[in-house]
Amino acid sequence: MRKYEVVKEHKEFNDIINNSKYIKNNNFVIYYRNSEFNYPRFGIAISTKFGKAHIRNYYKRITRNIIDINKKSFKNNMDYIIMIKKNSSLSKYNDLKDSFENLLKELN
Repeated sequence: MRKYEVVKEHKEFNDIINNSKYIKNNNFVIYYRNSEFNYPRFGIAISTKFGKAHIRNYYKRITRNIIDINKKSFKNNMDYIIMIKKNSSLSKYNDLKDSFENLLKELN
């Protein structure tokens, strides 16, 4: 992900979560809404209950990698917030990737 593709502002992040549609499965929740930009923007959220910082960062890196692999599947002019659920700590990389790709198919 490039810097301009990231939702950074806390207010905007919460606005997307509170006022938009979402889809979910056992590992992820994806909130999405239209935006004014000509490219998709992403935000990744993970709870502190998930584990210590190095574990949360590990799962955020995995999620960013999966997003980069599937970037063409996302629509332009959309904002996405991806929440990582606690259940995903029990899953391996390939399971997380398959789970995320299934959500993307539902989304499109």
